[in-house]
Amino acid sequence: MSTPAPWGPDPAGPPVAAPSTTVLPEGGSSSLADGEWHRMHPLTPLFKGGLVLIIVAGVVISNMRERLISWFVSLFAPDEAKYMDYGGDPVDWVLDNNLILVVLLGVLALAVVLVVVFWMVWRFHQFRITGDHVEVRKGIVFRSHRRAPLDRVQGVNLTRPFPARVIGLAKLEVVGAGNDANVELEYLATPRAESIRADILRLASGARAAREHDRAGAAAPAGVTAQLVGSMNAGVNGLIQGVDLADVAPESVVKIPTGRLVGAHLVHSLLWLVFFGAIIAASMTGILIGAVRDGEPEVGLIGLGAGFAIGIPMVLAFVAVTWSQISKSLRYSIAPTPDGVRITYGLLTTVTETLPPGRIFAVEVTQSLLWRPFGWWAIKINRMSGKSAAQQQSGNAQQFNIVLPVGKRADVERVLALILPDAPQSDIPLVWEHGILGPVEGDPYKTIPARAWWHRPLSWRRHGYAVTEFGVLLRRGVFWRKLAVFPLARLQGVSVSQGPLDRLQGVSGGQVHSVTGPISGTLSGLERDDAIALLDGVSRAAAAAAARDHSHRWGSHLDPSTESGTADAGGAAHAGPSVAGPYDAPAGGYAPMPPSAPPPP
Repeated sequence: MSTPAPWGPDPAGPPVAAPSTTVLPEGGSSSLADGEWHRMHPLTPLFKGGLVLIIVAGVVISNMRERLISWFVSLFAPDEAKYMDYGGDPVDWVLDNNLILVVLLGVLALAVVLVVVFWMVWRFHQFRITGDHVEVRKGIVFRSHRRAPLDRVQGVNLTRPFPARVIGLAKLEVVGAGNDANVELEYLATPRAESIRADILRLASGARAAREHDRAGAAAPAGVTAQLVGSMNAGVNGLIQGVDLADVAPESVVKIPTGRLVGAHLVHSLLWLVFFGAIIAASMTGILIGAVRDGEPEVGLIGLGAGFAIGIPMVLAFVAVTWSQISKSLRYSIAPTPDGVRITYGLLTTVTETLPPGRIFAVEVTQSLLWRPFGWWAIKINRMSGKSAAQQQSGNAQQFNIVLPVGKRADVERVLALILPDAPQSDIPLVWEHGILGPVEGDPYKTIPARAWWHRPLSWRRHGYAVTEFGVLLRRGVFWRKLAVFPLARLQGVSVSQGPLDRLQGVSGGQVHSVTGPISGTLSGLERDDAIALLDGVSRAAAAAAARDHSHRWGSHLDPSTESGTADAGGAAHAGPSVAGPYDAPAGGYAPMPPSAPPPP
C-alpha cells in the first residue's frame, strides 16, 4: 500500500486545483526567490540579542540608578544640588529638585540610540535566493557573507523559538554539506519562511517548472506594520492549531501518542535514577552503620545530610532533563511532502525539518531491553548536519538524527517507507524476521563463527551483515537490538581489517563507512571469506547504485506531466509531483501499515 499523496484529491469531494504561480527570472516561484536582496523581519535585531541587551540594561540601571542619575544631572544641570548630599531614594531626589525632565530626556536619548542601532543592524542584514545559491550578508563594522550552493543542500529546517513563535516569527536554516556550512535566515514571518523553504527545495531538486503551491506567504512582501500584525496573528494560531500540517494528507501523518512518548522517556530515566539512588543509599547506610558502631552519631547525621544534599539536586536534575527530552519530542509528526520527508516536533519551541531525497546516508532501528515488553522501537539516521564538530555534540544537534523517538512496529514500517522509498519489498524479511527479530531458521546473514565468539560474547549469533541490491544491512546486539541499513547509492566506503589474533583464527573485521552520525558500521569476527566478499561485493554494487541514483536532483528526473498535475485512470486530477513524488512508496517499496488502524499507546 503506497503512502497517500499529500497533494492528491480530497476523497470526500471533487478535487480542487491549486492556483499556479509564476516562474521568476532566477527560477523562484515567490517574490522572495527572484535573485534580489531582501531584508529580514523588522523585529530580527530584537530577537538576535536585542532582547537580552534590554534586560541587561534594565538590571544595570536598577542597580546603578543612583550613579546614573547623578551623572545625568551633573552633565545637563551642573548647578543643581548634588545627589551625594541626599540620603533618600534617588527618584524622590529627582522629584524634589524638579529634574524629572532631565532624566526623561536621558531615557529618551537611550531609547533613540537603541532604535537607531537596531535599525542599522536590520538594514544591513539581507538575503537573496538565486537559481544556484542562498546567500546571507550582515554586519556594519565587521561584515560577513555566507553562501550555500543549492545543489549541496542537505535539508531545510524551520525553527520557531517560543518567544519568536508567539508573534509568528521563525528561523530558516539551510543545511549545507560541509563543516559549519549552514546558512541561517533569522528571523522571518512564518508564512514567508514557509514560502522560501518551498522555493529552496524546489530549486535544489533541479526542477525548472514552478510547482503549484497554495500558500498565502507567496504574495509580495507587505509593509512593516502589516508584517508585524500578520506575524502575531499567525503566531497565536500556530500555538493553538499546531504547525506545518496544512499541506499534507491527514492519513499520511505518523504521530506519537503522548502517553507512549512520556512513558518511553520515563522508563530510561527511572532506571538511571534508581541506579544512582541505590549508590547514594548504600553509601549513606554504610556511614550510618559505621557511626553507630563507633559511637559517633554526629558523624552519621553529617553523612545523612550530605546524602540529602546530593540526592535532592540529583532528583531535580532528573526531572529537568526528563522534561527537556519529553518537551522536545511532544507533538511529533512525520509526513511525506513533494520535496521530502517533513518532521515536526516540539511543544514550546517547534522544529520542522525537511529531508530531501538522497540526503539520508544510514538508517538504524533500535530497541532496548526495557522497551521490549511494550513493543517500542526508535529510528535514527546519519545525515550531513552542516555543523561544526563541537556543535554536533550538543543535545539539540543530536535531536536532528532521530526521526522516530518511539513507535510500534506499524509506525516503524510507515516511517521506513517514507525515508527509504526505493527499498524493494523483497528486503522486508531481511529487515524484520531475520534482521530485527532474528536470527531464525534459514538465517541469510553472515555472522561470527563459533570459534570467534569472544569478539561478541553475548551477541555473536546475531552480529553480522547481509547485502541486497539496495543496501548493506548490519544486525547487532542482544539486549539492545539494532538493525542498520546503509543504502548503497550513498555509501562512503568499505574497509576490512585483521589483527594478529584474528589472523590466527582466520577471521577479520569490517567497516561500512558513512557520514558522521550516531550509526556505526563496524563489524568484527567475520569469516575471512565473508569479510572479503563484503569488501568486493559492496564496492562493485555501491558504484553501480551510485551511477543509477538521481535522488540528489530528484526534481529534474520527474515526469513533466506530474510536475504540473495529471489525471489518473479514474479521471481524478492530482496536483503537483505527488503522483510520482520522491516520497510516495513505489510498487516494490516497503509497504506501510494501513493508517486507518493506529496502534495503541
